[in-house]
Amino acid sequence: MSDLLFRKMNGVTTRWASPENFDAARGAGAKTHEGRKGSANFPLAAGEGRTLLNIEGSSGTLRRMWFTLEDRSAEVLRGLRIDIFWDGGASPAVSVPFGDFFAQSLGRTGVFECALFSNPEGRSFNAVVPMPFRSACRVELTNESTVDIASIFYDINVTLGDSHDADVLYFHAHWHRANPTTLRDDFELLPRVTGAGRFLGVNVGVIAHSDGWWGEGEVKMYLDGDAEFPTLCGTGTEDYIGTAWGQGQYAQLYQGCPIADAENRQYSFYRLHIPDPIFFDTDIRVTMQQLGVCGPTGARENKAAGTPLYRGSQPLNFDDMIANQGCSVYERQDDWCACAYFYLDRPVNGLPPLAPVGSRIADLLSDEEATKRTDLQP
Repeated sequence: MSDLLFRKMNGVTTRWASPENFDAARGAGAKTHEGRKGSANFPLAAGEGRTLLNIEGSSGTLRRMWFTLEDRSAEVLRGLRIDIFWDGGASPAVSVPFGDFFAQSLGRTGVFECALFSNPEGRSFNAVVPMPFRSACRVELTNESTVDIASIFYDINVTLGDSHDADVLYFHAHWHRANPTTLRDDFELLPRVTGAGRFLGVNVGVIAHSDGWWGEGEVKMYLDGDAEFPTLCGTGTEDYIGTAWGQGQYAQLYQGCPIADAENRQYSFYRLHIPDPIFFDTDIRVTMQQLGVCGPTGARENKAAGTPLYRGSQPLNFDDMIANQGCSVYERQDDWCACAYFYLDRPVNGLPPLAPVGSRIADLLSDEEATKRTDLQP
């Protein structure tokens, strides 16, 4: 990296796309109002879309994206869709809700910084994921919410003319949600993808449907033909993101939990596999179990409510747990979503399209609750 800072890459040029120069064209920026900040943002009405960057006929690397929105409500963060296409691909390599793409789940924002994403003061969206392409790159933003967004500010920074070897991969991102998850059916952080590549990491959002610790589940990574059992398996949800014995709010380079809202039972957390690469040659699938832990108090409450709890397919014996002051891991159903990031040896990934906006924004915090949130204040 230090070498690259003081070397000029021959034949490589720099372009910025922004409302002052949507086409990222040479010598075409700042034309409005004779260059006196005439086009710093653009509106995007409900149902409209806009191409933010369109490069054709050149190799290059998308290096940085920055956005800020006048409206950062849950409906907008989940209702905006960002799509990225590589090399003329028939389907997007990235098609995810705007907020979740920038590692900010559940229609909420927060101050955090990690190796690839950041929000310095809770009001912006930054990504510095390197995204190579060989012949074309297109970035689109579509407003699928019911909100007319008055102003969107952005810039996307690319270099053109980069020379990419045959082993250089394409960046992809996939988001989906299960509300609720299926009992004893592990939630897929990343559904099965075929091809060779690298699993870069994941941003996860959880809305727990009941009290108690929900994060006993283990991450599993099925690599290169794994069937019933995975090659890689973790030891617990909070363990996967580098913490232990519960989960509070923190942000580090490769792991963090920007939202740990026990009052509303909402959690947003990430893990980036940068120092510990996850490679695959033919296919990959990544899951997380939905498991909680129940002690004597929880056993009494669940017994009184008539709520059965299971470990695997076997119901827990509440009386034994109460009498022996014991505790047990049990199967849960909660609201999980995940935005998985990965590199692949092809510009399309064959994954299902993004879910309709209604299912993306359902059961997020209400407008009344949102007005009390400090993470939406300027």
